[in-house]
Amino acid sequence: MKTSRLLTTIAFAFMMLVSFNVDAQKFSGLDKSPMDAASFGRGNEQLIKVYYGRPQLNGRDAKKLTQKDKVWRTGANEATELILFTDMKLGGTTVKAGTYSLFTMPGDKEWTVAISSDVNNWGASGFSKENTVASITVPATEGKDSLEAFSIAFEKSDNGVHMHMGWGTIRVAVPFVK
Repeated sequence: MKTSRLLTTIAFAFMMLVSFNVDAQKFSGLDKSPMDAASFGRGNEQLIKVYYGRPQLNGRDAKKLTQKDKVWRTGANEATELILFTDMKLGGTTVKAGTYSLFTMPGDKEWTVAISSDVNNWGASGFSKENTVASITVPATEGKDSLEAFSIAFEKSDNGVHMHMGWGTIRVAVPFVK
């Protein structure tokens, strides 16, 4: 009787182990707007970094997706996170080194880019003018090639770095000054 009870306990434990392992190996599919990061500099020389979601066009129009004259999270999913490793100026305002959210207000010919002290936001819901640390309005231009995924890249400038944003044929350059 003790042997059958022991075998039943062992069989039950084995079945539980197998069922837990099966569930543990279920992974979610690929995110349709995967997270990405772009930065400028390395180690002690790093100036700036952004973490952002990369939405895809999938046959849609980027100008409609960015919603003209409305606050946009500058990507997909969570609001874009901006990390400054040193104090920098945006639009003449000095922004202290730290972590911020980055929001944009797209327009036909220019975009307003705002740095907010509100962090850990889903979408643009956390944006408030009261918590805007700095903002700048920059020209929106048109590129020759269409970018399927929203993209951010950095380029060294004479006095700092330019953050380039592109999606579809939209191109925006944001100057950060050291």
